[in-house]
Amino acid sequence: MDDDDEVLLEMATNLGQFTPLVGGDEHTFHLLSPLESLATMEDPPVRNKAVESLCSLGTSMPSGHHQEHFVPMLRRLATNDWFTSRIAASGLFATAYPKVDAAARAEYVGLFSALCRDDTPMVRRAAAQALCKFAAVCEPSVVREHLVPLFVGLAEDPQDSVKLLAVANCIAVSKRIDDSKVEVVLPVVLNLASDNSYRVRWSVASHMSDLGQVFGEEVTTTKLMPVMQKLLQDPEPETRSIAAGSCEGFAKLISVEAIVADILPAVQTLVTDDESHVRVSLAGSIMSMSLILKRDLTIQHLLPVFLKLLKDTDSEVRLKVISKLSGINEVVGVTLLSQSLLPAIVELAEDAKWRVRLAIIQHVPLLAKQLGVEFFDEKLVSFGMVVVFSFFFSLFFFFSLFFF
Repeated sequence: MDDDDEVLLEMATNLGQFTPLVGGDEHTFHLLSPLESLATMEDPPVRNKAVESLCSLGTSMPSGHHQEHFVPMLRRLATNDWFTSRIAASGLFATAYPKVDAAARAEYVGLFSALCRDDTPMVRRAAAQALCKFAAVCEPSVVREHLVPLFVGLAEDPQDSVKLLAVANCIAVSKRIDDSKVEVVLPVVLNLASDNSYRVRWSVASHMSDLGQVFGEEVTTTKLMPVMQKLLQDPEPETRSIAAGSCEGFAKLISVEAIVADILPAVQTLVTDDESHVRVSLAGSIMSMSLILKRDLTIQHLLPVFLKLLKDTDSEVRLKVISKLSGINEVVGVTLLSQSLLPAIVELAEDAKWRVRLAIIQHVPLLAKQLGVEFFDEKLVSFGMVVVFSFFFSLFFFFSLFFF
């Protein structure tokens, strides 16, 4: 074992590829010992890479060798006094579980349960992170009897870093207990969505479309819709931003009537949000909703939002709208957009930030494709040449300060 973490990282990476060098899968158990030592290191990249290599070897290792060599190694890691060993053990159960007999599986479940209740928050976090993959390989009866109580406990953990991982676990557990997911998992989701920590609420907002897919349209409309509305009005701008970005995926799971009645009113309040990154996120998400609402509802509800965003004081918002133009253009056509679109493009082309002007140059081919040949030839060909010329003139002037 070297003192240099970079050397240890290379060892942890390459030992996982040594199977052909030691004689094939029948002899990979010889590699477990050095990787076990590397998996106990304090440096997270070294430890994570060692766990990744152990998983790779464990996947191809014969079941008999699993029973004889992998089980004792995992037992030592999971019960070691040093917390880094227990962290490493959390990531190995999903690989090891399908390869062993019933007695070893029962032991694995017991060891994993102990890690989920460990006194060290970092160990519980590692166990919470591993729960998704472990639930995927366990029998449904094991998930119901053993993993569900662990999942509920981790969702109520006093540490935010542990609790925010429970949202992804909601999805994984729901897929394994499909018949009782509404009774077991939905209350956990609702509690997490109103958690005092904005990081936990942010995690819920980022998974809203995935949660909707798991629970189906009826539950999404009746139970998750109020959650989505609340997240869109969250006091923390980071949560509002990620919720706004989830609108497009969430809208695909509900009826058009529900979008108009429940989602769009909340969206319209975000158009004037004080934080520009919230408006940028909103602009990137709602444009494709026009494909769901169709022409009449798009003109009635989305077009006013689009035009407001196109006149936003922040250039990044206007740029995001233009980059997502194809969705609304396919539905309402370019005629309704032209009066607001051209001034916005001109303003962006003259923006004080050179990165914004560069982005407009990069979007010229996209605009040509989205707006059609006739409109582009008539309105934007000469404009595009002026933009390119002005940009390169600025570059020339900038470099001339240094070389002339």
